[in-house]
Amino acid sequence: MRLLLVEDDAELAAGVASDLRAEGFAVDISNDGIDAEFLGREQAYDAIILDLGLPGRPGLDVLQHWRADGLGTPVLILTARDSWSERVQGLKAGADDYLGKPFHIEELIARVQALLRRSTGRASARLEVAGLGLDEERQLVIGSEGEEIALTATEFRLLRYLMSHPDRVLSKSRLTDHVYESDSDRDSNVLEVYIRRLRDKIGRERIETRRGQGYVFRSAP
Repeated sequence: MRLLLVEDDAELAAGVASDLRAEGFAVDISNDGIDAEFLGREQAYDAIILDLGLPGRPGLDVLQHWRADGLGTPVLILTARDSWSERVQGLKAGADDYLGKPFHIEELIARVQALLRRSTGRASARLEVAGLGLDEERQLVIGSEGEEIALTATEFRLLRYLMSHPDRVLSKSRLTDHVYESDSDRDSNVLEVYIRRLRDKIGRERIETRRGQGYVFRSAP
């Protein structure tokens, strides 16, 4: 899953991004409202964390412009702890959730994960498909016999996206957009290598290749 973190405090943004990456997310950072609005509109993100007090363009204006353009990406806004009016304005402008500053990183991560579950229609906190369970905290797979299968960071991000969209054709470009950060190597051949590694670990029959279209994670292997 790929996130956009919009925060003008460089030190805070770096720390939050590091914690989010440790949880298995790809994270792009923007510290300016104008740049953030462009990135949110032009890049593929699964969720956006948006500070309202931004240089260039206020976060509330950025959010309103996104929603006016039809952008449906889940947005969590960051506000001053005692600013109830900012929270109300943000929710009315189309935010999906809010968190007051200062905050605990564990709560931010939990709220982001909840937004992602809702956006993919998943009610349970545990991601289970076709007899496989994804342990998102430890970033490994639980097999049908209860065995634990270790994953690299990229394998985990890729498998989580595949399992979050079972039985859907996912193109190579879509997968790279949602698995890698903006400055990562997006060579499609690299993606094929990770698909092959996942097949070796969880079974080739679970990930189907659709020639000229992409890949399908099958809910019934």
